[in-house]
Amino acid sequence: MTFDLKQLNAFLTIVSTGSLGRAAETLHITQPALSRTVQRLEQQVGAPLFERHSKGMQLTAIGSSLLPHATLLLREAENATEEINAMRGLAKGTIRVGAVGNVASLMLPLAVGAVLEKWPQLTVFIIEGVWDRLAEGLVKHEIDLALSATTETPDEIEAIADCRWQDRSHVIAASDHPLRKKRKLSLEDTMNERWAITPRGTAPYHQMQQVFRARGLGLPNIVVETRSIIALKSLVTRSGFLGWMPESIYDAERRARLVNILDVPGATSTRTLTAFKRRQGILPGPAVKLLEELRRLASRPARW
Repeated sequence: MTFDLKQLNAFLTIVSTGSLGRAAETLHITQPALSRTVQRLEQQVGAPLFERHSKGMQLTAIGSSLLPHATLLLREAENATEEINAMRGLAKGTIRVGAVGNVASLMLPLAVGAVLEKWPQLTVFIIEGVWDRLAEGLVKHEIDLALSATTETPDEIEAIADCRWQDRSHVIAASDHPLRKKRKLSLEDTMNERWAITPRGTAPYHQMQQVFRARGLGLPNIVVETRSIIALKSLVTRSGFLGWMPESIYDAERRARLVNILDVPGATSTRTLTAFKRRQGILPGPAVKLLEELRRLASRPARW
């Protein structure tokens, strides 16, 4: 069965907008013309793709089955067009990448900046999130590379073994935090301080918990849990909280002398980060350029 890309685009637009009318507006065509396009696709498939309701369009079982394949076909067609046009000097290519917060804070910007200096015609699309969000983005072809801590992966995803690096996490505090005046500081001294950290189930939370357990301690006084890196850094620098972060997250604040590591013996944790891609298919050219720069940075000693 050969699919028409125009028909698949119409199908996906209806799915994303939820109605025939909104999809027609998005595609800048009339509703009857869009309806005919979908009908031709349904005739080719041999079954209805949508159930039409007063509140919108809902996928049938066959429509749901077609959805991931339609997404894949359109994205691969876009990648091929971008690659060919970029080689002919006719259009820009797009790097589509996702990263966890600490990678998005420093490693990724360094790599993106270096790539764009060499290939200024490229553009970059970035999503930031936890691993589950990045894995979903890879599988759905929203992104072509994901940068995260080493972890178990779905069958559709594989780690890129030669693009790995490490980061270290520490207890951090404002430069004028009262604990800095204490001599021979220990982890026990931080227990009753106010802490701000990412929520239970996240990698930083788990790392910090392991560090305290290794000292025979329970969790400290965690007052704030949030996924907002901005909020966490503000609580540490402005409100006297203690935090637990990778060095790359607070690099700018450290350089500005607003925050730094709290010198607590043994309160350091190291983890390995790596790049991931889809197991099947060819990595688009723009993503290859970013991967090459990430490999170069990963092979060098950390600069933070």
